Amino acid sequence: MSTIDYDTPRQAAVEEDSLEELQTRRTTAQSAAADLDGPDPSDVLDLPGADLSDEELTVAVVPMQADEFRCSSCFLVHHRSQLARQRNGEPICTECS
Repeated sequence: MSTIDYDTPRQAAVEEDSLEELQTRRTTAQSAAADLDGPDPSDVLDLPGADLSDEELTVAVVPMQADEFRCSSCFLVHHRSQLARQRNGEPICTECS
């Protein structure tokens, strides 16, 4: 079994490139970048059934009932059974408590 001395410094393989080589490498890497002037992907991609322009959204709003409260922390309407405590006279639900 061979022993390896991990405390010895590593010999890094250093490539010395000229300034011109580095500049040509940089310009070729930039020219291979993605074309940002192309079409917008959302214009090209059509999802089936995604045309909702003729749909109308109607929601029936029901007022808060007598056995419900609005939590002063999360502002959701809960049933009175979810009331944990009151802080400064304002109700707090069990999830926020």
